[in-house]
Amino acid sequence: MTARPPILRDAALPPDLLARAHGAAAALRGRGVRAGDRVAVDARLPPRAGRADAADPEATLAWFLGADLLGAATLVVDPGWTPRESDAVLADAAPAVVAEGVPAPGPEVDPVTGDDPLFYLPTTSGSSGRPKVLARTRGSWRLGFDALGPVAGPVLIAGPLSSSLFLFGALHALHHGADLRLRPRLDTDDARDAGSLHLVPAMLTGLLNGLERRPGPVALRTVVCGGAHVGAVLRERCARVLPDVELIEYYGSAEHSLIASRRGGGALRPFPGVRTEVRDDVLWVRSPQSFAGYLREGRLDPAGDEWSSVGDRAEIDDDGGIVVHGRGSATISSGGALVAAEEVESVLRAVPGVADVVVAGTPNPTLGALVTAVIEPRDGGPSTRALRDAARSGLAPGKRPRRWLVTAALPRTSSGKPARAVVDAGLRDGTLAADPLATDPLADVPQGAR
Repeated sequence: MTARPPILRDAALPPDLLARAHGAAAALRGRGVRAGDRVAVDARLPPRAGRADAADPEATLAWFLGADLLGAATLVVDPGWTPRESDAVLADAAPAVVAEGVPAPGPEVDPVTGDDPLFYLPTTSGSSGRPKVLARTRGSWRLGFDALGPVAGPVLIAGPLSSSLFLFGALHALHHGADLRLRPRLDTDDARDAGSLHLVPAMLTGLLNGLERRPGPVALRTVVCGGAHVGAVLRERCARVLPDVELIEYYGSAEHSLIASRRGGGALRPFPGVRTEVRDDVLWVRSPQSFAGYLREGRLDPAGDEWSSVGDRAEIDDDGGIVVHGRGSATISSGGALVAAEEVESVLRAVPGVADVVVAGTPNPTLGALVTAVIEPRDGGPSTRALRDAARSGLAPGKRPRRWLVTAALPRTSSGKPARAVVDAGLRDGTLAADPLATDPLADVPQGAR
């Protein structure tokens, strides 16, 4: 069997995956799917005690590549969506067919070639609101494979392929001929034996925690980290725990794929062919990797202007380096000051005993909002002294949290990022499952110095 899915037209794919992709294509064609149609893939595993909803990554990938063979565009259903979110997303995507289960190997299907057809319908992560359905062409994604470049195999993808970050990592590995290992979640032992892995900062923190608890040999050579800002403290910790590993941090979005990257120190630098500029403190991007538009109630709303933005606040230095301050929706207006939540999170996430943290605003009639830190603890949790010292040394007074909460587990999106919109809503209506820290870390600091 030699015909390959067009998105991976030059890749030497594993024979079993290729056979199942052709079987998926034959099954979809038997249900009437043709070039230009849209397909939803829902490969959820049967529910099991102690496990949240999860999807079969091998089946998901086979269905995805099978639809690509036919020239159809695929939406991967996120098993973590609420029924309301799922109904809204499927209404916007309007798929002709919903594929379920595990496709069987099948006969070869002639591929529909070309770079321009829509082949993927990613959704925004939902970390800041209801997921939106985007449309991407083969060519726009393939450019990203070469922009990032090859990484050492085997490549571990330890997350759901409903996340564009993990799906990109899987296709990127196959594009470059690397052995691919798919897992529904990250396990430290799996990571030890991998050559490279794709993850988000919260997962990197968890990996480093596991490696510090149980030191031992590590085969890793590359960690590719996206999805959120990687603070200097986390980069330094990664270099200390994994001294032989290259950390590749990239900044991107579902709308633009790869925008900029950082290898080692310095600022984020745009990928080749990507142009950036700042307008009224907001980053705008012009890139051949950009999306084709949004799908709304089955109709494509084209992206239009070659320049587009997802609302991230940023600066560009004199050498073209980019400093991203976070999404405008993650900016808290408190007492007349604008506080970038991700800046505060980066400082607090480095405190021992903090597994992860979300900073958001609690409505306040006087200040507009109180800067609020919601902490997910680890190893007994952080000391109030450590939190106080970090806030006082790393943040200007107006940026320091005035309210401190602790929660057993932060709500998360399928990619592992904290679900900021859920935290915001919980603080707004008082339903967030979190308790006040026993002691306010800044209680002994004069009000004007906080």
